[in-house]
Amino acid sequence: MTTDPGATAPHQPRTPSEGRGTDAGTSTGGTPDASTTAPDGRPSGFSTRAVHAGLEPDPTTGAVVPPIYQVSTYAQDGVGGLRNGYEYSRSGNPTRDALQTALAAVEGGERAFAFSSGLAAEDVLLRATLTPGRHVVIPDDAYGGTYRLVARVLEPWGVAHTPARLGDPDAVAAAVRPGETGVVWVETPTNPLLGVADIPRLAEIAHAAGALLVVDNTFASPYLQQPLALGADVVVHSTTKYIGGHSDVVGGALVVGAGVRLPLGLVGPTGTDAVADAVGFLQNAAGAVAGPFDAWLTLRGLRTLAVRMERHSANAAELAAHLQAHPAVTAVHYPGLPDDPGHAVASRQMRAFGGMVAFRLGSEARARAFCAATRLFTLAESLGGVESLVELPAAMTHASVAGSALEVPDDLVRLSVGIEDVADLVADVDAALEVAAREG
Repeated sequence: MTTDPGATAPHQPRTPSEGRGTDAGTSTGGTPDASTTAPDGRPSGFSTRAVHAGLEPDPTTGAVVPPIYQVSTYAQDGVGGLRNGYEYSRSGNPTRDALQTALAAVEGGERAFAFSSGLAAEDVLLRATLTPGRHVVIPDDAYGGTYRLVARVLEPWGVAHTPARLGDPDAVAAAVRPGETGVVWVETPTNPLLGVADIPRLAEIAHAAGALLVVDNTFASPYLQQPLALGADVVVHSTTKYIGGHSDVVGGALVVGAGVRLPLGLVGPTGTDAVADAVGFLQNAAGAVAGPFDAWLTLRGLRTLAVRMERHSANAAELAAHLQAHPAVTAVHYPGLPDDPGHAVASRQMRAFGGMVAFRLGSEARARAFCAATRLFTLAESLGGVESLVELPAAMTHASVAGSALEVPDDLVRLSVGIEDVADLVADVDAALEVAAREG
């Protein structure tokens, strides 16, 4: 596995940046600050950036945690006399800017943008990079919300899509339509089957066709995996999940790599071909921004991401091995298992294997019985919080893909493994498996 992906420099831009654009309706997003460099000149480690980026003490009081700027508008010193560029909180807010700065720093990106949800972030990115007549490749086991956005919102707009198995680069290459494909959309690990994609190889395939490689890094988190350093162009997060980490805030983010251009000769609404300019314009124009309190909660979660992910990963690895040895379980999906199809690739590009585990029980009835019988694992959608969650994807998070090429098995159970004592989690799973086994 990689030693410290957070300390790896992002990939070199393929073309120089044209800057941030001059349109007054464009959000500039957050850029990495001085916390990316250690006092001795080395690149700062991940945890240092997560704790310090965007978090200068308040200049008025010295408070070590910046205040929540719960405000909609800002006084001007004469018409157009903005203080530090702030006029209206949809266009810019100091708390959101602090979060965006931190996100750019921990992902090694040029600019970051915070949204009101992960799907809001996805919507802006896809509309910024695709136009009617274009095409996107998506995972064949993508998150149900992503599939719904692509198939039921973008497709009627004129954007076609093709599902492909991300673990097979040849299948991805075959799905690409030269001259039409603007985006290759990657989840790694995928949701819910924990498939692993070779990011550098898929970046080669996408770039050879003039397309962008976009990586949804939600399941891995920036602590475990650094897609921009591996060749990706844009990283997507549902910050609701591991970055927020406490199941108390909904949000999303985009982090754009250095010098990334719009695909296939597209020019954005600001008159440049910079992806970050187009995203910044749409963030402001569409308005689905992270509110100040949501941004503050997300920033608080980010500061402890590294230590939480270590515990999530350790607990999940032990639980996956236990499930694999259980006679009631017919299959376990977890890239940390040595015989998992994605293990070798995940070992190269991830620090550890994450806190998500999926397994099958042979029948829908058994899977439903298991989900109803757990005590510590709460039956709920979402993932990435400190508490453990269980769900039945076919009937819950992925119900929107029923009947499509992305339909998931009805006996699949997905666990978001929390940071509780792992012995207690194992005991809870064993008791629920006993109940499930009675379904015959």
